[in-house]
Amino acid sequence: MSKRVVSIIVFPGSNCDRDLEIAVRNHMNVKTEYIWHNETNLKNKEMIFIPGGFSFGDYLRSGALATKSPAIKEVIRLSKKGVPIIGICNGFQILTECNLLEGSLIDNYNQLFICKECFLRVENSESMFSSNLNKSVVKFPIAHAQGNFYTSKDDLKRLEDNNQVIFRYSSEKGRVSKISNPNGSLNNIAGIINKEKNVLGLMPHPERAVDSLNDRDGIKFFNGLKNFI
Repeated sequence: MSKRVVSIIVFPGSNCDRDLEIAVRNHMNVKTEYIWHNETNLKNKEMIFIPGGFSFGDYLRSGALATKSPAIKEVIRLSKKGVPIIGICNGFQILTECNLLEGSLIDNYNQLFICKECFLRVENSESMFSSNLNKSVVKFPIAHAQGNFYTSKDDLKRLEDNNQVIFRYSSEKGRVSKISNPNGSLNNIAGIINKEKNVLGLMPHPERAVDSLNDRDGIKFFNGLKNFI
């Protein structure tokens, strides 16, 4: 196994950290370390993941309280140095709350928690996070109550114009429509990157699509990441 180490930030209420650790270790050929949210110094800086769950019980607003943690202050500092950062589900919510990504994740349009498999059209295959996804459509599960991506009209235009949209909810054949949008996200957006291209947030769970019992598109996602650490 490689000597490279990937960090996974853990909060009170995180519940996808174990699944994520297994996916990263098995499919990126790296060592992993859990970082408790009150850590003030992240020693291993090759790549950082923020997992899904309910950080601090989603009190106040999903991801809001997590931004006050010392570890997130480190994530912000390291992101400015080009360290790859990936936030999945609640991790995406945290990244928007600390302004590393534009927009916000609000209540699903139907006010319900949604847990299902979704097809995603890969919009930008030039990003480090999607360069290994040579399929135009992948399938990852979702599990969230606040996955409805929203932002201002101007910010949405900038995201689209700058090619920052990485994943979009779609049909199996890649057709984007209201029918294929599970939560009401603007423009069917499921995942975006920052302008500097080193921070990714996505609502679907690639770590839940890595075994023979489910879909395996997550394996390609994680395999591709090891080329950038």
